[in-house]
Amino acid sequence: MAKKKRQQRTQSQSKTVEKEENLTLQDQLNGEVLAKLKLAKKELVAKEQQQQEEKEAQLAFERKQREKNKSFAELLEEYGDKGTKF
Repeated sequence: MAKKKRQQRTQSQSKTVEKEENLTLQDQLNGEVLAKLKLAKKELVAKEQQQQEEKEAQLAFERKQREKNKSFAELLEEYGDKGTKF
Protein backbone atom coordinates (compact mmCIF):
# COMPACT_ATOMS: atom_id res chain seq x y z
CA MET A 1 0.00 0.00 0.00
CA ALA A 2 2.71 2.43 0.91
CA LYS A 3 4.47 1.83 -2.40
CA LYS A 4 1.32 2.62 -4.39
CA LYS A 5 0.82 5.89 -2.49
CA ARG A 6 4.42 6.91 -3.15
CA GLN A 7 4.07 6.13 -6.84
CA GLN A 8 0.83 8.12 -7.05
CA ARG A 9 2.47 11.08 -5.29
CA THR A 10 5.48 11.07 -7.61
CA GLN A 11 3.25 10.78 -10.67
CA SER A 12 1.05 13.66 -9.55
CA GLN A 13 4.13 15.75 -8.74
CA SER A 14 5.64 15.06 -12.16
CA LYS A 15 2.38 16.11 -13.84
CA THR A 16 2.33 19.42 -11.98
CA VAL A 17 5.97 20.02 -12.91
CA GLU A 18 5.13 19.38 -16.58
CA LYS A 19 2.23 21.81 -16.41
CA GLU A 20 4.48 24.48 -14.89
CA GLU A 21 7.08 23.91 -17.60
CA ASN A 22 4.45 24.29 -20.30
CA LEU A 23 3.51 27.74 -19.04
CA THR A 24 4.99 30.47 -21.17
CA LEU A 25 6.33 33.77 -20.02
CA GLN A 26 3.21 35.42 -21.41
CA ASP A 27 1.05 33.22 -19.21
CA GLN A 28 3.08 34.11 -16.14
CA LEU A 29 3.08 37.88 -16.66
CA ASN A 30 0.02 39.99 -16.23
CA GLY A 31 -1.35 41.97 -19.16
CA GLU A 32 -0.05 45.35 -18.06
CA VAL A 33 3.56 44.23 -17.80
CA LEU A 34 3.29 42.42 -21.13
CA ALA A 35 1.90 45.55 -22.80
CA LYS A 36 4.78 47.62 -21.41
CA LEU A 37 7.32 45.12 -22.72
CA LYS A 38 5.74 45.12 -26.17
CA LEU A 39 5.75 48.92 -26.22
CA ALA A 40 9.40 49.03 -25.19
CA LYS A 41 10.29 46.54 -27.93
CA LYS A 42 8.42 48.59 -30.51
CA GLU A 43 10.23 51.76 -29.42
CA LEU A 44 13.63 50.04 -29.62
CA VAL A 45 12.93 48.74 -33.12
CA ALA A 46 11.84 52.21 -34.25
CA LYS A 47 14.94 53.79 -32.72
CA GLU A 48 17.26 51.29 -34.42
CA GLN A 49 15.53 51.86 -37.76
CA GLN A 50 15.90 55.63 -37.39
CA GLN A 51 19.60 55.28 -36.57
CA GLN A 52 20.10 53.07 -39.64
CA GLU A 53 18.37 55.63 -41.88
CA GLU A 54 20.49 58.44 -40.45
CA LYS A 55 23.65 56.42 -41.05
CA GLU A 56 22.67 55.76 -44.68
CA ALA A 57 21.87 59.45 -45.22
CA GLN A 58 25.23 60.45 -43.74
CA LEU A 59 27.08 58.03 -46.02
CA ALA A 60 25.20 59.33 -49.08
CA PHE A 61 26.05 62.91 -48.12
CA GLU A 62 29.72 62.03 -47.69
CA ARG A 63 29.80 60.33 -51.12
CA LYS A 64 28.31 63.45 -52.73
CA GLN A 65 30.83 65.66 -50.97
CA ARG A 66 33.75 63.50 -52.14
CA GLU A 67 32.42 63.57 -55.71
CA LYS A 68 31.93 67.33 -55.52
CA ASN A 69 35.45 67.97 -54.23
CA LYS A 70 37.31 65.84 -56.78
CA SER A 71 40.07 67.56 -58.70
CA PHE A 72 40.23 67.70 -62.48
CA ALA A 73 42.96 65.05 -62.48
CA GLU A 74 40.83 62.67 -60.42
CA LEU A 75 37.83 63.19 -62.70
CA LEU A 76 39.95 62.65 -65.79
CA GLU A 77 41.41 59.49 -64.29
CA GLU A 78 37.96 58.18 -63.36
CA TYR A 79 36.11 58.97 -66.57
CA GLY A 80 39.02 59.03 -69.03
CA ASP A 81 38.63 60.42 -72.51
CA LYS A 82 35.02 59.42 -73.02
CA GLY A 83 33.73 62.91 -73.72
CA THR A 84 32.16 63.95 -77.02
CA LYS A 85 33.83 66.37 -79.40
CA PHE A 86 32.02 69.48 -80.52
